[in-house]
Amino acid sequence: MFFKDIIGQTETKQRFIQSVKEGFIPHARLISGREGTGTLPLALAYARYLHCTNRQEEDACGTCPSCQKFNKLSHPDLHFVFPIINKKGNKEAFCDDFLPEWRKFISETPYAGLTTWLEAIDAENAQGLIYARESEEILRKLNLKAYESDYKVMIIWLPEKMHETAANRLLKLLEEPPEKTVFLLVSEEPEKIITTIRSRAQALNVPPIADEDLARALAEKQTISSEDIALVIRLAKGSYEDAVNIIQSTNENEAYLDLFITIMRNSWTRNVVNMKAKADQFASMGRDRQKGFLAYSQRMIRENFLYCLQAPEINYMNRKEAEFAVNFHPYVNEVNIIDFMGELALAERHIESNVNPRMIFFDLSMKIAVLLKNKN
Repeated sequence: MFFKDIIGQTETKQRFIQSVKEGFIPHARLISGREGTGTLPLALAYARYLHCTNRQEEDACGTCPSCQKFNKLSHPDLHFVFPIINKKGNKEAFCDDFLPEWRKFISETPYAGLTTWLEAIDAENAQGLIYARESEEILRKLNLKAYESDYKVMIIWLPEKMHETAANRLLKLLEEPPEKTVFLLVSEEPEKIITTIRSRAQALNVPPIADEDLARALAEKQTISSEDIALVIRLAKGSYEDAVNIIQSTNENEAYLDLFITIMRNSWTRNVVNMKAKADQFASMGRDRQKGFLAYSQRMIRENFLYCLQAPEINYMNRKEAEFAVNFHPYVNEVNIIDFMGELALAERHIESNVNPRMIFFDLSMKIAVLLKNKN
């Protein structure tokens, strides 16, 4: 990762570059910002620039031996700590056990968050954690002399996931840091880090990516129209990761919209035959997609209610959804909105409880038929 690869964040990049030029290298930085804004890419680019032996005016050279090792994230003076899961039974795992997966993850999806990382290591329902024993590895690595560079860099991703014992040991290292050691704490929820650690690290808050920078990145990296980019930017709120997820979910949402429109029309016309046919279709979708559709339907009911309020700044629908809402929104109002949301949420809970999905969908269709008649 180079500074040039980072989306926007020009001011923050310049702060990092200038600090290296001036020889101001804090022993610990707390780089915080919401997922998808570039906190981890900034830490990686800063570490590369710090280690580069032929620094350019605005970035690392990319050709020196240090940069060549950074291309593979295998520089001997670059160390990582990150949340992991325990796959060894009672024996706690170490971050180094997951290094191949970690290098692949940050090379391919540097803007991704914890959920994507846990999926990459097949965590299933396990919670990611930086285990207590990891502090022993941190101490061992940092007590070694630097191999090739002036500085050893320890990037700790999501220190808020650190076990209390590990956090207390890290505090001692921050109080008396090994010589020529730089800690980069990359956090999404800095308020969950113990106060004594936060107070010993120079805080750097990374803002959301500016709209124009995000639009430029999406136009370059994604196949998407300018009209859709504008909507995605509104929904993503400065997060590249959120923007990508929104784009990738477009096809799924279009299928959900088609089904949503059909159920509303069948319920309005009280077409029982079609209700039953769509109940069969719903039953064949699989549980995750069934829950996804019901969650999507709740969002659409909310958006159509907000449409009634004529508040476009808090209304988030794409072009096709908005076209349907032009005629549909009067049927969602203060008389039925609570019952609408309640019935959809109840159906979602029934799916989670393994109730017959055909019965759920058919029953929901009939209830919607009643609610749609409660029109102002």
